[in-house]
Amino acid sequence: MSAQRDALEKLIKEQQEGARQWLHYWQEFSAFDTWQFWFHVIMFVAPLIILLFAMDWKRALQLGFYGFNVHVWFAYFDDFGATQALWTYPYKMIPYIAHSVGMDASLVPVLFILVYQWTTKHNKNYYIYTLLLSLFLSFILKPIFVMHHLFKFNVWVNYFHLFLTYIVILVLSKVITDFFMFMKKRAEEKPTEVEPKKKRRKSRFR
Repeated sequence: MSAQRDALEKLIKEQQEGARQWLHYWQEFSAFDTWQFWFHVIMFVAPLIILLFAMDWKRALQLGFYGFNVHVWFAYFDDFGATQALWTYPYKMIPYIAHSVGMDASLVPVLFILVYQWTTKHNKNYYIYTLLLSLFLSFILKPIFVMHHLFKFNVWVNYFHLFLTYIVILVLSKVITDFFMFMKKRAEEKPTEVEPKKKRRKSRFR
């Protein structure tokens, strides 16, 4: 047990030291006095403002649940890649988070929500249009980020690997949302036990 505790304590200290170094790096190169910081702020705020006016609020729970799925899965993938040093965001809005908050919590979920809303409203093929969006994010937007040093590959991963993660995310988010919508509809259509009892009571007094 002592060997296990020693190994754990060593990992904790290294993690704490790494966190301090990232904070120092952020204060030196990615804080409030850089345009990259404000770019991340705009990337976080602007999509949410657009969603406020563009969302069909009659379907807010469905769209919000779908968007939250996209956010969670994308954050998982992005955080895994960043913590494993597969890629890095040299500039961040929040120094304590490995991934990009603007990308994971705002820009990507909002774009997918708007496409999901449009395809379901106009009976379009969800998978075709989200695939096109994934191609745009992987092979156009991310290269622009790389060009301006907002995103950096570190080892063997490339844009195609990012594209594959988008495919997994768009499928998982749709399947999970469809499942919950199906269960919700099924529960609403299922007659409750209270209603038949009320009907029987009324029939006795006729």
